[in-house]
Amino acid sequence: MPIQREYGAEHPFWKAGPFKIRLPFIHYRWEFPEMVQGLFMFVVSLGMIPLLMKYLAMPYEAALAFCVIAGIGYLLPALMGVPLVPGWITPAIPVVLLYLQNFEPGPEAVRAMFALQVEVFIIFLVLGLTGLGNKLVTLIPNSLKSGIIIGAGIAAMMGELKTGGRIDATPISLLIGSIVSAYILFSLSFKHIVETNRFAKIISNFGMIPGMLIAMAIGWAVSEYPLPDIEWGITQPDFALMMNYLVYTTGMPSTEMFLLAIPTAIIAYVIAFGDILVGFALCKRVDHLRQDEVIELDVTRVHIVTALRNGLHALLAPWPGLAGPLWTAAHATVAERYALGRKAMDSIYSGGGTFWITGLIAVFMLPLVSVFKPVLPIALSLTLVLTAYICIMVGMEELKNSAERGVAGIVAVTLAMPDAKATVYAVVIGLTLYWLIERPNAAQRSKRDLSIIADDTASIEAGDEHGQALKKPNS
Repeated sequence: MPIQREYGAEHPFWKAGPFKIRLPFIHYRWEFPEMVQGLFMFVVSLGMIPLLMKYLAMPYEAALAFCVIAGIGYLLPALMGVPLVPGWITPAIPVVLLYLQNFEPGPEAVRAMFALQVEVFIIFLVLGLTGLGNKLVTLIPNSLKSGIIIGAGIAAMMGELKTGGRIDATPISLLIGSIVSAYILFSLSFKHIVETNRFAKIISNFGMIPGMLIAMAIGWAVSEYPLPDIEWGITQPDFALMMNYLVYTTGMPSTEMFLLAIPTAIIAYVIAFGDILVGFALCKRVDHLRQDEVIELDVTRVHIVTALRNGLHALLAPWPGLAGPLWTAAHATVAERYALGRKAMDSIYSGGGTFWITGLIAVFMLPLVSVFKPVLPIALSLTLVLTAYICIMVGMEELKNSAERGVAGIVAVTLAMPDAKATVYAVVIGLTLYWLIERPNAAQRSKRDLSIIADDTASIEAGDEHGQALKKPNS
């Protein structure tokens, strides 16, 4: 029987420095719906295997061992007191792949990936401990941030649509899967149906899973993917073979690699910080609905835990997806169930904890892994297509005026270019255009805003005086 939480209190934990340790069955109960979701959605994490095989030249068995390391990292947030369901820094994947194109697949690419992941680890750790994360993101021009996000979305979409991309090999399953997933996740008409239809509401709770399963079924039906050869037993990730793809074997990166990785690492952090804000917003919304539990949102702890996960990857499993603070689709699904009340989900930590513990266990379930093995590319493709939609939507929403939209558009197009150094060019061009085009406008806007504030203040004061004059005859 887990330790019971008093009504309106924070969920029980063991204090461990800056962390708050929570264990299943001791501090929180096992959530059956999240277990079911974990048994299906874990396949998205396996979607990184095709990238590991292509860009790091790894065999499947070693890539599967990398997925086990990633699975251990996914457990850390719920274990250490972070209420967000973690995942990759998904919008940064196209940018990371552009960076990796500078290097030969194999040992050289492994060293380059290690350099990038170490820098992401350092950024999260330093900015988390010093509290400078908020300030850094504030200093970056809005047009540059939005351009990076939009450009990452365009690059993700073009990677699927380009000649020789997955759209050529599997057009039917990819298009139908993308349409179904987008309709369930983003359609206004479907949201209206969810309000009145119980079955539609159940489907909506599973996020991208329905679209993914439909895409897989269609891929098998039209022979775009081979039928699975179902095996029984336990998977056998090759941890010995995995060692050949770590820096202990390949050697340390060169100084040039570390320098070339800096722009990509900064871009990844900017995107990840946006994910933190989104995750916190989702938590605050359901925290308001659930008076029985106080959800603690600690920016420093999120930074430190995300840093530890990236450090784990750098040392044991360099990961093109990087370690991000939020898997938006999974966290939104957990938050929606949490909002239904304590009977539906005891704690926000029990939902996220159950989800990824199940996901790690599923990696060792050979029947499940063997069923999904032929269709792993479709899981990655759907993730990137949906990420492209979200990136472009969010990036466009953040732009305030025509000057910002123009600069962001140039940054986005530059970032999406099929050039290994597009990331560096995009940052340099974005900063240059900001100073040449936006900076004078910013100064003028500041003067105009001050003038408006002064006029409003004068009007308010005049109104107050008029109000007082009206009151005097009645006194």
